[in-house]
Amino acid sequence: MPASNHRALKIAAAVGGLFTALIVLILYLLGKEIITPQMAMLMFVGLLGLYVGFGVLIAVYRFISRLQ
Repeated sequence: MPASNHRALKIAAAVGGLFTALIVLILYLLGKEIITPQMAMLMFVGLLGLYVGFGVLIAVYRFISRLQ
C-alpha cells in the first residue's frame, strides 16, 4: 500500500472518529438533560453542516491546486 493511501486512511479514520465522538457527546448531554431535544437537534444539524461545508471547501481546494 503506498504511503499516500495509508496517510489518507489515517486522516479519514481520525475525522470519522471525531465526528462519532461529537455525536456521542451530544447524545450524552441530551441523556443527562443538560440540553433540550431542540438544542440537540440544532447541534446535530450544525455539526453535519460544518462537516459537509468543510468537506466541500477541501474538495474545491484540492481541485484548484491541481489546475495550477
